[in-house]
Amino acid sequence: MTGFPVASTYAALLALLLLALSLLVIRQRLHSRVAIGTEGGEALLRAARAQGNFTEYVPVILVLLLLLEAGGASAALLHGIGAATLLGRVLHGIGISRSPERLRFRQAGMALTFGPLAVAAVALLLR
Repeated sequence: MTGFPVASTYAALLALLLLALSLLVIRQRLHSRVAIGTEGGEALLRAARAQGNFTEYVPVILVLLLLLEAGGASAALLHGIGAATLLGRVLHGIGISRSPERLRFRQAGMALTFGPLAVAAVALLLR
């Protein structure tokens, strides 16, 4: 086990989610016969944006989570940030990848991404 069990757990779970999102992009690329770009239609664009949006937010949250854990933050705070982020990314992926879009899932997913991002950033600043 690493010295950072909470951050490591959420890093692993989120990595598996990234893998799933990436496989959805690959599936759409094969279906659309598009190797580069998103000119293969709406389904490919949506899959690519679900993956891209994930990679835009999750690394920063994981760094903040690791820094908080290294600084001795409570397990409850760390798990709250990690679990909310994981749930948010699942909901966002479901919401954005469907056509017609499930806007409530996408909105909830972003709220459960922005919330933990803000909490983690403020908690780190207050340490």
